Amino acid sequence: MTSVSTEPHNTDGTKPTAPPTGGSAAQRERRRRILDATITLAAEGGFDAVQMRAVAEQAEVALGTLYRYFPSKIHLLVSALAREFNKDVDRSAIRATPGESAHERIMYVLNRRTHALQKQPKLTEALVRAFMFADQSVTGEIHEVGTSLTTVIARAMHGTPTHGEVTEEEAAIIRIISDVWLSALISWVTGRMDTDEVEKSIDVAVRLLLR
Repeated sequence: MTSVSTEPHNTDGTKPTAPPTGGSAAQRERRRRILDATITLAAEGGFDAVQMRAVAEQAEVALGTLYRYFPSKIHLLVSALAREFNKDVDRSAIRATPGESAHERIMYVLNRRTHALQKQPKLTEALVRAFMFADQSVTGEIHEVGTSLTTVIARAMHGTPTHGEVTEEEAAIIRIISDVWLSALISWVTGRMDTDEVEKSIDVAVRLLLR
């Protein structure tokens, strides 16, 4: 299973390069349409429905153009997951997370994202499967997901939207919380946990780690 690492490295010891998100306005718009199409297809038919040709047709881009942006459906889906998590980052930068304690605030952000994913089971199945199947070629996208989770959880941990760099110990705690959350989500997708069990398993992990 792919781990949500906050400090991933390639096998040669170098840090991965994050996937490009800049470019011209036209390129950013094209990328947005591609990821929108990916989300739509996944929400309607799950992992198997996300085929490169179908995405290209829905996004109204040439198939070759799609492959220049995203080499595979795994890249597509993990990038779509990263974009969803970036929404949480943007939200957490605007206002402080509700809650009287670090535990309450972290559970608030994780439960909010979990409930949002559970409302779209086919989409979530596609995103989670892609994350599980991701190999070294998707390291940059995985890093983006991990960085977003780290930012949101760190802000919740400290109760401020302006929290900066995390300490080494905080990073280790956040990494474990993220991995427990992902594992619980996988168990929900595969039918081994129900919604209440997912929340309980995350709650126990957060409580133990924040003692």
